[in-house]
Amino acid sequence: MGGLPMQNVSSTLALPDTQKDQGPTIASSGPDSKPKKKICCACPDTKKLRDECIVEHGEAACAKWIEAHRKCLRAEGFNV
Repeated sequence: MGGLPMQNVSSTLALPDTQKDQGPTIASSGPDSKPKKKICCACPDTKKLRDECIVEHGEAACAKWIEAHRKCLRAEGFNV
């Protein structure tokens, strides 16, 4: 019969709001679905390669990596 006090219940209800910043989520499949990840967290591999190339060689020399990252972002549901 010993239930949880009301204070604990209200903090439990707030749990989903605090979980949204705890790591990436997976985007839903389908052309009309919106991405569930933040764009900054999507495609970390291509983002790293793109950024390193731009720093070392300049944007003009890195079109291949820039396009690869855009392609990855589009696959995740972003309109770039």
